[in-house]
Amino acid sequence: MLAKNVDLKGKTILVTGAAGFIGANLCLALLKAVEDIKIIGLDNLNNYYDVSLKDFRLEQIRALEQSVSGSFVFEKGDIADRGCIDKIFQAYKPNVVVNLAAQAGVRYSIENPDAYVESNLIGFYNILEACRHSYDNGMTGVEHLVYASSSSVYGSNKKIPYATEDKVDNPVSLYAATKKSNELLAHAYAKLYGIPSTGLRFFTVYGPAGRPDMAYFGFTNKLVKNETIKIFNYGNCKRDFTYIDDIVTGVQAVMQCAPLPNEDGVKYKIYNIGNNQPENLLDFVEILQEELKAAGVLPEDYDFEAHKELVGMQPGDVEITYADVSELEQDFDFKPSTSLRTGLRNFAQWYRQFYFN
Repeated sequence: MLAKNVDLKGKTILVTGAAGFIGANLCLALLKAVEDIKIIGLDNLNNYYDVSLKDFRLEQIRALEQSVSGSFVFEKGDIADRGCIDKIFQAYKPNVVVNLAAQAGVRYSIENPDAYVESNLIGFYNILEACRHSYDNGMTGVEHLVYASSSSVYGSNKKIPYATEDKVDNPVSLYAATKKSNELLAHAYAKLYGIPSTGLRFFTVYGPAGRPDMAYFGFTNKLVKNETIKIFNYGNCKRDFTYIDDIVTGVQAVMQCAPLPNEDGVKYKIYNIGNNQPENLLDFVEILQEELKAAGVLPEDYDFEAHKELVGMQPGDVEITYADVSELEQDFDFKPSTSLRTGLRNFAQWYRQFYFN
């Protein structure tokens, strides 16, 4: 059950992870769509991957800001820094908070667990505390907290497609465990302090200016360097690849509808947000190399077969991700519209322009 719309016009929106892939595209979409919106973008600009990509995204936002009625203020800071978060909430008093800042990546969580505890647990706790205290002294408070969860929470669940009512008590990576923890913390704060919160379990987001640690981007970087790409589980993996524009459309819709109390009296909701159409990894890389050739990233005579190696499953990985998005479709009429080929074509053309020009 949903509340009436949260009107974003003229409101102050805090987007954490604003220089990240989803965060930056959300800021762009909000500036285009909502009059007089004020976006506070927070990001620590860490070097988990190439910072020039984050700078590129921020430049896009600043360029757009010149031609719209809304505004964008960038604050460099870390959600794990409690003082930083408190200052931002005190200075800007956000009406809606979209927490997308997190340490991402399944495999990196095996190598560097500290980063995940700091950002995904302590950082999210700081956001929740700031939302809680936004109601102090008669202040209006945060109308809606939207936060990023992940399809990784489903772990090695056998039942597909994954539905939000499925049990998710068996994570196979620390990253997944931190995301499930976020959902539990958000539920506790919604129950105790009445903070309306919605978690979004994202399914394999891809597109132009995406994250280089994602398969499609990493494969491209290796192929350009004439290196061999490793295709895990001998190609017997399926992923619910979801194009960035479709993801952002879903996030925007969710932002504007805070949950009403559920049967337990808690203003809390979880949605899957994915393509609802898993693609075989071998088919995926075949389309990718075709579009890279068409965009001029790879030469037409590139021997793709000589540059791929089928290997076993990586620790922390799962064989399939497949989103049941019926709730999101029912509540928001959400239906992804971007085909895998179109999405990879857009990525390939962007890659050519960004790295070759």
